[in-house]
Amino acid sequence: MKLSGKFRSRVLAQEWLIGTWLNLGSPVTAELAGLVGFDWVLLDHEHGPGGEDTMLHQLQAVAATPAVAIVRIAANEPARFKRALDMGAQGVMVPFVSSVAEAQATVAAMRYPPRGFRGVAKNHRASGFGADFEEYYLYAHEWLLTLAQIETAEAITNIDGIAAVDGIDVLFVGPTDLTYNIGIRDQFDHPEFLGAIQRVVAAARKHGKAAGILVQNPALVAKCHEWGFTFVALGSDSGAVRAGLQQSAAALRGK
Repeated sequence: MKLSGKFRSRVLAQEWLIGTWLNLGSPVTAELAGLVGFDWVLLDHEHGPGGEDTMLHQLQAVAATPAVAIVRIAANEPARFKRALDMGAQGVMVPFVSSVAEAQATVAAMRYPPRGFRGVAKNHRASGFGADFEEYYLYAHEWLLTLAQIETAEAITNIDGIAAVDGIDVLFVGPTDLTYNIGIRDQFDHPEFLGAIQRVVAAARKHGKAAGILVQNPALVAKCHEWGFTFVALGSDSGAVRAGLQQSAAALRGK
């Protein structure tokens, strides 16, 4: 597979780029999402049921579409980065990045030595099974997208330092976890939550990064744009399937 830095450049230029969550572990819904017009799709391997086998199949499916595939790993652990990146993820989202040290560890796990400590293997899918390894080794740090999820009060306190870390490209708010962790669960109109996300957007702008967020309500999309988010996801494959099935069941029950 061939990568380029075009998508990362568009992200850092703060273009409006739209995505969706894929948490069913299905390559079929991954392919479908990639074909309907999203700029990027998020393969959720933190809360989704998929494993490394389904990750590979999802990445292969998305590669046949115009969309960019980003993998959310389950934890900020080097081995998880290696698996996702070697399989061909074009970006990695890391949950619960709450400190500058955690942000620095995230970037280091994304990058080969001497820029980081990503393990080196040449014959993997991301490098064309070795055919393009030299180019991949030299430029992957410019091509791959690194997303830090902001989900705790500590992360909000440290947001300026996290945003300043070279190699963190997107400050991505996890709205549900953030509201739970600051004690206002699911209160997305609470002044404390609104103040927190405004700090995220301000830090992203100050340091030339993108601000991202996941929303479930289409009515909030325009509001996110107004607030200054540019890397925005709406809904999920599981939510879309559930809503469609409920609609069908209700229609049949109503005869």
